[in-house]
Amino acid sequence: MPNCEVDLYRDTWVRYMGYANEVGESFRPLVPGRVVQASYALATAYVLADTADKSWKMYKKDGRPKKVLVETGDALIWQTLASVVIPGFTVNRICKYSQNYFQKNYKRIPVTLRNLMTVGVGLASIPFIVHPIDNGVSLLMDLTYRKWIKGC
Repeated sequence: MPNCEVDLYRDTWVRYMGYANEVGESFRPLVPGRVVQASYALATAYVLADTADKSWKMYKKDGRPKKVLVETGDALIWQTLASVVIPGFTVNRICKYSQNYFQKNYKRIPVTLRNLMTVGVGLASIPFIVHPIDNGVSLLMDLTYRKWIKGC
């Protein structure tokens, strides 16, 4: 019987809270570094909230410390990779290469406008990277942690 339960942290709009740092990375050319750091803090809070949710659900379902720890590790690793590390790096590089391209090829455009163009490219890239990264991290987890640790 399939699991029809909707996961608040992975199946709803709340999932996009994990991408706060990508928004921060997109705005890096225009905002102070502390704003970008704050976006990472928000994304990290999302990661920890989902991890706590998965841990609590396993505790209520089974309660054995090993099961809870394994489920905690799964959620923490998945969310860290899928919400912070991989998309943060991806958007950072997209913005960096876009900014370099605009600086090289559009020298007549004022710097502020080029920076706005970079922000636009970064923000526009986010919807396109969400599902491929989530699916890729799930596959990676299935082939490693879930296979080796969980026995799935």
